[in-house]
Amino acid sequence: MQNASSPSASSFPADQAIVIGAGLGGLASAMRLGAKGYRVTVLDRLDRAGGRGSSIALGGHRFDLGPTIVTVPQGLRDLWAACGRDFDADVALKPMDPFYEIRFADGETFTARQDDAAIKAEVARISPSDSKGYAKFLKDSEARYWFGYEDMGRKPMHRIWDTIKAIPTFARMRADRSVYAHAAARVKDEHLRFALSFHPLFIGGDPFNVTSMYILVSHLEKAFGVHYAMGGVQAIADAMVRVIEAQGGEVVQGAEVDEISISGGRASGVRMVSGEVLAASVVVSNADAGHTYDRLLRNAPKKRWTPAKLKRARWSMGLYVWYFGTKGTAGMWGDVGHHSIVVGPRYREHIKDIFIRGKLADDMSLYVHRPSVTDPSCAPAGDDTFYVLSPVPHLGHDNGVDWAAEAEPYRAKMLKVLEDRLLPGLTDRITESLTFTPETFRDRYLSPFGAGFSIEPRILQSAWFRPHNVSEELPGLYLAGAGTHPGAGLPGVIGTAEVLGKLVPDPKVRHAVPPAQRMAAE
Repeated sequence: MQNASSPSASSFPADQAIVIGAGLGGLASAMRLGAKGYRVTVLDRLDRAGGRGSSIALGGHRFDLGPTIVTVPQGLRDLWAACGRDFDADVALKPMDPFYEIRFADGETFTARQDDAAIKAEVARISPSDSKGYAKFLKDSEARYWFGYEDMGRKPMHRIWDTIKAIPTFARMRADRSVYAHAAARVKDEHLRFALSFHPLFIGGDPFNVTSMYILVSHLEKAFGVHYAMGGVQAIADAMVRVIEAQGGEVVQGAEVDEISISGGRASGVRMVSGEVLAASVVVSNADAGHTYDRLLRNAPKKRWTPAKLKRARWSMGLYVWYFGTKGTAGMWGDVGHHSIVVGPRYREHIKDIFIRGKLADDMSLYVHRPSVTDPSCAPAGDDTFYVLSPVPHLGHDNGVDWAAEAEPYRAKMLKVLEDRLLPGLTDRITESLTFTPETFRDRYLSPFGAGFSIEPRILQSAWFRPHNVSEELPGLYLAGAGTHPGAGLPGVIGTAEVLGKLVPDPKVRHAVPPAQRMAAE
């Protein structure tokens, strides 16, 4: 790394690229740039690569902190292939069957599977009259997948004409409808309506307001399955680091960027919190788009992503996550698999509390991750590792939640729901325990308002309306991660790197990896 006495940032080293943040989008971007021939340095303020996809070890347990599943493994395989590597040689994926079980407050359940006969039987069991509507919904989902994911989602959308050209298709596909409204138009049973509409919550969207284009997630599950990476998503991040190093790049932890440097009207590198200046011809920010424009470019004039505009934007919800270990429970709760969703008594009104009213409700819906039933490496022998997530309001509401006062009472409420509805006898089995609130997301990940997934993916905050992968504010600056196109979620942030790779020009001088380093990495 250069220091303050090194050549100035205005020298634009032709083959040097800097990536701010070692989240999955940043690491994927570094891999894409390394494949182009850039010498890449990834700078990350945390102690381990992966960003929200990293992990914490505590008392013999490995807690995956963020994403837990892989829904489009081909995106990762394509990324590795672009680097001349084989993803499956580096990471072991295990398909989930079932994908997850939904448990409703009235005692009904819905088990999601990839097998056609199994899922048709499940729908018919719950509501026979909705079988045809369910089949139609899946066809709708596939059509939106090909247009929204394979077409728009995999190409740059920084030119407004590309969005304008899509308007007729948006109209034909009823993009004006919400995800929930589209589900409600196809099936009548409220259990099935939930099962077909809750997915936007996993990318930070309100199912009652996010465009129905996002029903494509149902097709992603059906076509590609749901997978778990052995070793957790952390194993994917670690494998990414190895590829970057094999390309001659480096990932530096504990290194915080304070500001993006500007010279000659373009990004020229970064200034670290320490004062050190690092020069580069390309800068990629995997920091949240809001943090990038509000903090890292605080001294630069901005035409579009001004502080006022960022404040007016609709942000995704916050997250309350409880990570805990249990002693001697490997043989208990045999009906609780890898993924469970425990639904509260309210749906529409609870979502309003979270996204619109900013109210911390007494009831809750929970996503429960029990990876130890699949991956023994995440818990001591005979024990279990759990991750329980509850959507909550972000910190930007006028009546913001005081998490210093509410964190522990909320955990106690969560424990009661788990005891009553999923894990009886849990209280006496808990060993390690750790909670993340929206304040943790704000402080650990520098996420504006502690939002879990950056800017909410509403229709007027998607595609061209989202912060662009090539910065509108500063030449030489590019964006990756949840806050840019195509958006949040593991496939989304990996996709931001694919789009970015199409925008960044090849280096004028290609970085040559020393043969000894190549052979050592291989």
